[in-house]
Amino acid sequence: MFNILVRIRYSLLLLALCVLTSCIVAQRPGQVTLGAASSVALDLDKPEDNLTAFVKMRASLKAGEETVYYWKGIIYSYIPGERGLPLFELEAYNVARIVPVEGGYQMLTREVALYKDLKTGEILEKWYNPFIQDTVNVVHVWNDPVNQQYLLKGRFGDWGVPWMRMGDGRIAMYSDIFLLYPSPLKREAFPENSRSDLYQASELFQFFINEADLNDASKQHVYSEVGWTRISDFLPWMRMGDRPGHLIYHCRGYKLMDGTFDALPAQVKAYVREHQPQFMHAPDTFESPNMTSWRYFLETQTDQKN
Repeated sequence: MFNILVRIRYSLLLLALCVLTSCIVAQRPGQVTLGAASSVALDLDKPEDNLTAFVKMRASLKAGEETVYYWKGIIYSYIPGERGLPLFELEAYNVARIVPVEGGYQMLTREVALYKDLKTGEILEKWYNPFIQDTVNVVHVWNDPVNQQYLLKGRFGDWGVPWMRMGDGRIAMYSDIFLLYPSPLKREAFPENSRSDLYQASELFQFFINEADLNDASKQHVYSEVGWTRISDFLPWMRMGDRPGHLIYHCRGYKLMDGTFDALPAQVKAYVREHQPQFMHAPDTFESPNMTSWRYFLETQTDQKN
């Protein structure tokens, strides 16, 4: 979830799906592997155990193994003085692989999010925008890369993803992220597509895991479920200009335990194979900066002008 520059409290996180927002600020440590915690009773208040649990949940402790998160939901309008409206469905996935490095891990990922018609379920190429009473061209999310670093000692101090013990042997790991940084879409150059020279959004993640799975030393990666809420400006391709209001994304998803692109829904697989087949797999090398939906829109406009 999941297309975002994600920050954890005192560290870095993605969410995700998307969800899933794409957006990690990267550092490059030396190439020395960090061993997973040997304990079979992980103490999530300890940075190393917390990191082991998070990587096991989010991806895999096995270097190079691909894992896939899938999520789905609805995007709503939220405009002052107006009732919120469901606008379109979002269906998305993130494909990742882990690379151990000195002091932690790098996670190499690509992320796709497709906007779909609420009634027919068809993937949209054009959408009638009722707010401007015009039809707009839809630009889907093709974020390559969405790379992240999970380090015991990071830019914001010691690693530590907040967590909570739930009922029935379940653990929640969560992060509430509020983003504010210069927008790649300057208002003067893109008056229809941007209302500010700042990008501002929030990404709210909750991951749910069985504690027994986290503590099972025989498992390199474990099943988990994710809830993702995002609040952002209107998407650039909606051509909303400086109109007031926001979008609210409300999504939920889970890790595909066979870890492959082939486990995704048939419609998603067919669309990716036709349009961007490189998104069937995670990247092989760590690169930066990360792609975001705002940057990708800018690139599509630049390509059209050229």
